[in-house]
Order: sequence, then structure tokens, then C-alpha cells
Amino acid sequence: MIISERIFKIMNERGMSQIEFSRKTGISQSTISDWKRKKTNPAADKIMIICDVLNVTPYEILQGTDKERVKLDYRICTAGTENYDILQEIEDLDERQKERLKGYISAIKEL
Repeated sequence: MIISERIFKIMNERGMSQIEFSRKTGISQSTISDWKRKKTNPAADKIMIICDVLNVTPYEILQGTDKERVKLDYRICTAGTENYDILQEIEDLDERQKERLKGYISAIKEL
């Protein structure tokens, strides 16, 4: 099943019309119709807004993964913010450094 087919399946399950979906996502009705008619997929930059409107994870849209089998927790942060910068620094650590950081975090929580 392609991405757009999953989107239409979820919309149908939610009882959401293409007009309502268009209004909530800001994606034009003609674009949404093209997905169905031409069997095309949405642009990558639209996936997160689609997920928000349909209340699904990107995995459900992109891979068709069942929400009950995969428990995910993700956060979105804006580039240039303190949280983003901290997460970027953590991402650059090697595994040993990450383990040490976990120890520091545990110690700080005990204060």
C-alpha cells in the first residue's frame, strides 16, 4: 500500500472528508484529489502536519506499522533553541560518553 492509500484509509476510518482534511492541513483539495486519482504521494514536508491532523505517527503513514505494536515517543524542537542545541550535543557523543551522561543525569536528579 502506498502512503496516499494509507492516508485515505485512515481518513475513511475517522470519517473525515477530503474537504475537512484539506481545511485542517492547509493542503489544497486538488492536491489531495491528485494523490487519489494519480496514485501519487504527499511531499515529504507535509507528512508531519498530516500525522498531526490524523493523530497518527509517521511510522503509521510511511510504513503502515500498527500503532499497537510499536510504542514510540518523539519530540520536535526548533533549530537554534537551547533544547535543540543540547540534543545535538548528545547526538554527537560516543556510547561511552552517553553512558557517563546518564550517570550525571541520575546524580543531578538525586540532589
